[in-house]
Amino acid sequence: QVQLVESGGGSVQAGGSVRLSCAAFGGTYIIYYINCMGWFRQAPGKEREGVAAIDRDGTTSYAESMKGRFSISKDTGTNTLTLQMNSLKPEDTAMYYCAAHSRRCSGGYSDLGKDEYNYWGQGTQVTVSS
Repeated sequence: QVQLVESGGGSVQAGGSVRLSCAAFGGTYIIYYINCMGWFRQAPGKEREGVAAIDRDGTTSYAESMKGRFSISKDTGTNTLTLQMNSLKPEDTAMYYCAAHSRRCSGGYSDLGKDEYNYWGQGTQVTVSS
């Protein structure tokens, strides 16, 4: 059983930065279940949307509006996923979720589709004030 635990959310002013982390737990063979990992977000009244994804080989993909501001990375030694968010805007306010699935990332837009993922964390709130 894979467990994903997010941390690092909080409140920040516009233009500031936040770093989110996601620790993956699940025993000795967990690496086989988290080949593709991603960050998603959901604002009140909106659909959950993909932010960024990373394959086990380090290949990344980003939603267009996050390119240049957000950076996803993964520490394979600790199975920890990170999202560095810079130049934050009030519209970035949302609950941020970590997700994973066992297939390799495709390297395309589908990596940002929530239906691709079957393991989810509980989420961490990020609030950006103007």
